[in-house]
Amino acid sequence: MPDLPVKIIDSHTGGEPTRIVIGGGPDLGSGSLAERRQLFARDHDSFRSAVIDEPRGGDVWIGGLICPPVNPEACAGVVFFNNVGVLNMCGHGTIGLAATLAHMGRIGPGEHLLETPVGDVRIQLHDANRVTLVNVPSYRYRSAVELEVPGHGSFRGDIAWGGNWFFLVEDHSLELELANVDQLTEVTWSIRQALEEQGVTGEEGGLIDHIELFGPAQGDADSRNFVLCPGRAYDRSPCGTGTSAKLACLIDDGKIAPGQTWRQESIVGSIFEGVGVVEEGELIPHVTGTAYVTAETTLVFNDQDPFTMGIPS
Repeated sequence: MPDLPVKIIDSHTGGEPTRIVIGGGPDLGSGSLAERRQLFARDHDSFRSAVIDEPRGGDVWIGGLICPPVNPEACAGVVFFNNVGVLNMCGHGTIGLAATLAHMGRIGPGEHLLETPVGDVRIQLHDANRVTLVNVPSYRYRSAVELEVPGHGSFRGDIAWGGNWFFLVEDHSLELELANVDQLTEVTWSIRQALEEQGVTGEEGGLIDHIELFGPAQGDADSRNFVLCPGRAYDRSPCGTGTSAKLACLIDDGKIAPGQTWRQESIVGSIFEGVGVVEEGELIPHVTGTAYVTAETTLVFNDQDPFTMGIPS
C-alpha cells in the first residue's frame, strides 16, 4: 500500500490517455532513468498495476511517474508504464506530460530538456496544448523482412527504432477503419506473436513490442496508421515513437527528404506532424501534437478492498 496520497493528472494526446503520477509514487533513488526504470519494474509492479490497471484504469491507459532529473538543467525525468509493464519511451505520453507540466506551472512556452530511460529528449511547448517532441535518434534496422503469420499469411515489414521497437507493415489488405479495430487487433497481435516465436528482434535482441500498419489517409494527412501497443490495446493517437520510426524508414527510402513534414493520421483521425532532422549524422524526429488535461485526482487506497492494487492484465 502506498505510504502517501497518490496524486495524478490525466490528459489525452490525440485521443490516447496519459496518467501522470505527480505525488505519492515510489522513491526510485538517484540513478539514471534507465536504472530507475529497472528498479520500478523489479520492485514496484504492484504500484504500476494499482495506478493503471482496472478498476482505476484500463488497458488503453499509459502511466508516467515523474522523477527528479539527474541533470539539474532538465525539467523532469519520467518512467512510462502501461497495463503489462514498463515502457522504454512514449511519444504521446511525453506530449501529454509537457501539457501536464504546463498545467502545473512547472514549465512555460519554450524548449525544455526531459530525461527518459532511453536518453534525453527535448520538448518544445508552443502553448498550453501544442507540443513538439524532439525525440531520441531513430533509424531503420532491417527492411522488407518476410514474416509468416499463422492463420493470416505472409507479411513484409520494416524493423525500426523510434524509442521503442516497431514492425511496420504497409503492404496489407486490411481496412484501417475504426469499426475494424477487432480484426486489426487480432492480426497485429498475431504478427507480434509470430515475431517472438520466430526470433525476429530489433538490434541486440531488442523485443519488437509495437506493430504498426499503414494505409491511405482519410483526412488532411499523408498516411493513416493502426498501432498495437505492448498490452494488446491500440493507440488512439498516431503514436509518437511510431511516427519517429516511420520517418526513419521514409527518409531511408528517399520517399521524403530530411526537413520535409509528414502528417500522420491515427485510426481515430487525430494528427501528428513529423519532421526528420539530421543532427551530427543522426536522424532526430520532431513530432508535434496536441494534448489536453482532463482531470486532477487523488487515488484512494483501502486495505479492505481486494482490488485496491489493481486487477493485473
